[in-house]
Amino acid sequence: MTEHTPVTLDTAKAVPTLPDARTVTSVKHWTDRLFSFRVTRPASLRFRSGEFVMIGLMGEPHPETSKVKPLLRAYSIASPAWDDELEFYSIKVQDGPLTSRLQHIQPGDEIILRPKPVGTLVHDALLPGKRLWLFSTGTGFAPFASLLREPETYEKFDEVIITHTCRDVAELEYSRTLIEDLKADEMMHELIGVENLAKIRYYPTTTREQSPKMGRITTLLQDGTVFRDLGIDGITVETDRAMVCGSMGLNVDIRAVLEGFGLEEGANSDPKHYVVEKAFVG
Repeated sequence: MTEHTPVTLDTAKAVPTLPDARTVTSVKHWTDRLFSFRVTRPASLRFRSGEFVMIGLMGEPHPETSKVKPLLRAYSIASPAWDDELEFYSIKVQDGPLTSRLQHIQPGDEIILRPKPVGTLVHDALLPGKRLWLFSTGTGFAPFASLLREPETYEKFDEVIITHTCRDVAELEYSRTLIEDLKADEMMHELIGVENLAKIRYYPTTTREQSPKMGRITTLLQDGTVFRDLGIDGITVETDRAMVCGSMGLNVDIRAVLEGFGLEEGANSDPKHYVVEKAFVG
C-alpha cells in the first residue's frame, strides 16, 4: 500500500528473544513526528478490524533490583483483519518512555506484542445504518486505516466519510496516501470492488497550517460546513453511524455534537449509533 524500507531477515535475528516477540519487517517515517511500521503476525492472532493490542519494548533495568519490565502501550492495528502482517501508526515523543525508543526501530528488530486484541471501533458495536462517519485526529486515523481496507465496511454502508484533522498538512500524508493507494490498488479492486471503494469520501482538515479546509471537525459539524461541502442534509439517527478516535478534546466535544444530532453511544454488548475509542489519546 505504501513504500516501506525493505527488510532482509537473517536466521539469528528472526529468533524471538523477547516475550511475545514480533519481528519488524518495514518502517516508514512520514514526518519528524510520525512514523508507521509493520511486524510479523502471530499465526494464532485473530482480531476484528478496528481493534487494538498492547505493544512495546523492554524497559530500562531498575536501578536497585536490575529487574527489567516490559514497557507497553495500546496501539490500534492499522492493517485489516485479513492482512498477513500487522501495521501500526505512531507519534514520536522525544521524551516519551516508549516512543522515544520505538521511533528508532529498524527492519529486523523485535518488539513485544501481546496478542489480546480489544476495542470498541468495530462493526458489531453499531446498529445498521446507511452512512458511516469515521472521525479522527492525528494517529487516531490508525483503526480507520484498518476498517477502510475491510470488505465488511462496504457491505454494511452505502457511504463512508472519513475525516482526519491534524495541525499541519504533512501530518495528513499517511491518510491521504493510504486512501489514494487503496483506490488505485488492483488487489483492493478485486477484494472490495471499485464500486465499493467509490463510497469513500475523504475530508481532511488542518488547525494550524493553511490548507484547503481549515478548522476543528467539531466546529465544522456545528456550523454546517461539512454538510455543505459534502452536499448532504446532516446527521440523523435513521441513517448515520459514527466511530471516533482521537485526542481527549475530540472525544469530549464530538460526543456532545453527535448526541445533539440524537445519536446514542454504543458498545460491543449494546450496539447503538456511535462509538468512541477510549483507550486512545493522541
